[in-house]
Amino acid sequence: MDKPKDKIPERYLRFMEKYSEIGRAYKDLGKAVHSAGPLDEKTRALIKVGISGGAMLEGAFHSHVRKAVKAGASEEEIRHVALLSLPTIGFPSMMALMSWIDDIYYPKK
Repeated sequence: MDKPKDKIPERYLRFMEKYSEIGRAYKDLGKAVHSAGPLDEKTRALIKVGISGGAMLEGAFHSHVRKAVKAGASEEEIRHVALLSLPTIGFPSMMALMSWIDDIYYPKK
């Protein structure tokens, strides 16, 4: 298996540089919600993959897949999250999630 693509998108970096105060507040909010309960980091990361996938937010999904990998999730676990979405969001949407996972694990050169 290839190494997952972990490059942060330039548009995100530009936003965080231009609007640094908003960026800090956004990061602080993320830290607060992550520390508000008992779930471990990998479980939280997989849940965020599911939430962003269910909402069909491609950029967020890519980001949360990268974060899940960093938290120790395997490609198989991430694909299981996509498969779990099938009864709820339907086959075409689930297949989109699978292709977005491919974007991270097998980026086009």
